Amino acid sequence: MRTQVGIVGAGPAGLMLSHMLHLEGIESVIIERASREHVQSRLRAGVLEHGTVDMLKELGLGERISTLGLEQHAIDFRFGGESHRLDFHQATNGRRTWVYPQHEVVTDLMKARMQAGAQILFETSVTRIEGLQTRKPTIHFEQGGEPRELQCDFIVGCDGFRGVCRDAIPDSVLKIYDRVYPFGWLGILAEAPAPTNEITWGCHEDGFAMLSIRSPSVTRLYLQCEPNEDADRWSDGRIWAELHKRLDVPGMPPVNEGKITQKGVTAMRSFLAEPMQYGRLFLAGDAAHIVPPTGAKGLNSSMADVKVLGRGLVEQYKRGVADILDRYSQICLKRMWLVQRFSAGLCTMVHQIPGDNAFVRRLQRADLDYMTGTVAGRLAFSENFTGLPIEI
Repeated sequence: MRTQVGIVGAGPAGLMLSHMLHLEGIESVIIERASREHVQSRLRAGVLEHGTVDMLKELGLGERISTLGLEQHAIDFRFGGESHRLDFHQATNGRRTWVYPQHEVVTDLMKARMQAGAQILFETSVTRIEGLQTRKPTIHFEQGGEPRELQCDFIVGCDGFRGVCRDAIPDSVLKIYDRVYPFGWLGILAEAPAPTNEITWGCHEDGFAMLSIRSPSVTRLYLQCEPNEDADRWSDGRIWAELHKRLDVPGMPPVNEGKITQKGVTAMRSFLAEPMQYGRLFLAGDAAHIVPPTGAKGLNSSMADVKVLGRGLVEQYKRGVADILDRYSQICLKRMWLVQRFSAGLCTMVHQIPGDNAFVRRLQRADLDYMTGTVAGRLAFSENFTGLPIEI
């Protein structure tokens, strides 16, 4: 097989890049180890940055966001027994975010790619990648138990944190930065309407909690817990009691209870690999970086990578200019380290970290007061939360 751009992984990053290239007349083939049904059913939370939504709309993928997406203008931080509403829409003169789950983004992208006759090889395992320093890099894979290969001009690894593409970069070249946090999130999906139309963060002395909106009748809620916590040890009664304790404050409607339909524990980590390119291989999304979910940056960071890479590939094929491709890692890492700073900073600000003393906890409170109570603090949070610019 032969194509211009070989893409490993049919998640949001891989599908988006393939869609962008298709619109410019550039061929691609996507290789995905899971089935199409599994790819489209993977449930992930989703808060989309202002720039991500603009990007989707510009590429003809904004119709369902306009009808199903829940536009957000503020976050309600609750600490010290009070509500501290941070209006990021006002602080940034009109920037906003949307609640639109990741699987809905995948649904939109998959529909667009299938309608265009995209080549997506599902249930296909990549075995190795070679020739990255040559003009004809090759993806070796197995399909139906038979070994095959795909020869490309460029290879893009969108195959996630545990994919094979990052491992193709020699250890002598790759630098890994990794931090595992001593806490996790117990997440639930509940058939209950949100008490307000805004995301709520509970920064409580017993641990963090969050209320997010999945739909007008379904809420997504989280509780700080041990990273290796057994979700089955949390009864429904215990979950609702902790959520009320950490989120409810006087003067605001309490959390609405309902049937819990999903329950699981998510570990928290910050991870980044440098560089994000080697020869004719480029990493995008979780293959290159992981952020804790606190700042809602996972999907958005993947889209930022793809925007840079897509533009670089178009410049290469249409004008023979390799400047953006050559600087891809530099461009993305400059922005990604700022994203890591924001996400890690939020993590240490709002969670109760084992071993912290009273002095550290008072610093956390001072940070929360500054972020929600000053013009400079609100602006800094709002600019980061709604999405940093992509400077190419």
